[in-house]
Amino acid sequence: MGKSTIFQALTKKKVDASNYPFCTIDPNVGVVAVPDERLAKLAAMSHSEKIIPTTIEFVDIAGLVKGASQGEGLGNKFLNHIREVDALVEVVRVFPNPDVIHVHGAINPEDDRQVINLELILADLEIAEKRLERVATQLKGPQEKTLLAEATLLEKVVQRLKSNTLLHGMDLTDEQVTLMRQYNFLTYKPLLYVHNIGESDIKTTVVLPGNTIAMCGKLESELAEVPENELPEYLRQLELSDTGLNQLIKKSYELLDLITFITTGPKDTRAWTLVKGAKAPQAAGVIHTDFEKGFIRAEVINWNELLRSESWVHARELGKIRIEGKEYVMQDGDVVHFHFQ
Repeated sequence: MGKSTIFQALTKKKVDASNYPFCTIDPNVGVVAVPDERLAKLAAMSHSEKIIPTTIEFVDIAGLVKGASQGEGLGNKFLNHIREVDALVEVVRVFPNPDVIHVHGAINPEDDRQVINLELILADLEIAEKRLERVATQLKGPQEKTLLAEATLLEKVVQRLKSNTLLHGMDLTDEQVTLMRQYNFLTYKPLLYVHNIGESDIKTTVVLPGNTIAMCGKLESELAEVPENELPEYLRQLELSDTGLNQLIKKSYELLDLITFITTGPKDTRAWTLVKGAKAPQAAGVIHTDFEKGFIRAEVINWNELLRSESWVHARELGKIRIEGKEYVMQDGDVVHFHFQ
């Protein structure tokens, strides 16, 4: 509860955040800049005309209630919407306020989490069992080897779901990981919980262990209206090191297994998003598809090392810039200059 309020503060978009269940019917979409203190420092060094952060897209989808997998609330419409996203952020109400309606009539964060997860599990179980039944009838066909591998995986999936366990984190072979992508299971997606706390608990607005963070939606909504140059002083008075929204953005970015590499120069300093484990040619392709095809080499330096060198030219003179080829695995914070045909 409070997800639309948090979404509105996060994206600076005016969306319906009314005090009644299911006020969000059609998904709201917002593109949010990923906070990155490295960019301003590199831009100052390079005398860049502008700073371009990387972004992440958030989608505000209708709330989930007990029985959704059987059509309660917005039911299948909700489930179909969340199949389209890459990761899930579940906002769970913790704050006490008798004037704000709770769809289940009582505030119980752990119970809410269990309700959400159970409905996702039941929705996945229905798909897995139907597909397993279909595969079982086809096992004698010409694709028997492939179907046998699929049947083995689906049996493993069904067993796990019947034990009320989410699919994310399953121990799978590379072949099974490839097979899993076709099903788009809800519980296979990475998951982050946001505990929406009360104003009296704002000093606990920190990143918590595991896949849970806490924030005060009401406070974040107020902070979103504060001019950017005044925000540090507001946070200092509240004894907070950062806004809950910034923590949510950063945590979501990590949840998606993403890293950032950077390009910097007089024109701009820019952050680019890349999946962790990607190699240099793929990074070049993020900037332009032709760069990946014509990739020759990359000049690479860690952002902090570049700052200490005070300029790209000086870093090269000091021998700090590395020449990397097609097999180089990109690291978060790499500053790169690509060479291509």
